[in-house]
Amino acid sequence: MGAPRGEQSAAFRDALWVSRCVGDPHTSPLTPTDLEGLAETLGVRHLAPGEPLQRRGEQASAVRIVRDGRLELSVPADGGRLVVQTVRRGGIDGDIQILLGMPMPYDTRAGTATTCLVLERSDFDDLLARHPGLSRRWLSSVAQRLAYSHQRLTSLLGRSLQSQLAQLLLDESVDGVVELPQAALGALVGVQRQSVNTVLRAFVERGMVDVGYGRVDLRDRAQLEAVARHA
Repeated sequence: MGAPRGEQSAAFRDALWVSRCVGDPHTSPLTPTDLEGLAETLGVRHLAPGEPLQRRGEQASAVRIVRDGRLELSVPADGGRLVVQTVRRGGIDGDIQILLGMPMPYDTRAGTATTCLVLERSDFDDLLARHPGLSRRWLSSVAQRLAYSHQRLTSLLGRSLQSQLAQLLLDESVDGVVELPQAALGALVGVQRQSVNTVLRAFVERGMVDVGYGRVDLRDRAQLEAVARHA
């Protein structure tokens, strides 16, 4: 017996939303059959703040698309953990590791109350095998994300720490807030936390940012953009 019409509609709406999160609809359009296949395999998982999802060194068990909330990706550091990236609404985690057959390079947990749409590993593999259009669309999404990461890294090379940090804050901000600790910001630009703290204090004095526990609030984007452009 099929699912009730309301449930089918909700699943199809989720599939449509996921399709907008991956790839380019103009270069890799999806058919109704592709969307129906995606709708049939998508699950939903609700996570409490701090709830672990995947551990470093494990094989990726699923692809997760953040619907609401935030996932934190962290690595061990000085006996604790260092958040090196956050994944927010529309962000994807786990697909690259499944495609490459590689273990997870970080721990994944919910940073806040979080809802994820989930494709279990076997469902993801089967979905890509049965739907070439969706496979092309998903691989283009992976390529876009990797290209963006490469572009961001190369754009920072040879620039001053002030310029690098200003650019990083602009790139990582959501609604004017960067929810990463200073140690994580340092890891992303390859310097110690103390160096990041020194630069942030200068930014605070110039009215560009405010600094709180585990977050930086952007106050003057124009000044930050000017600093980012000044190598």
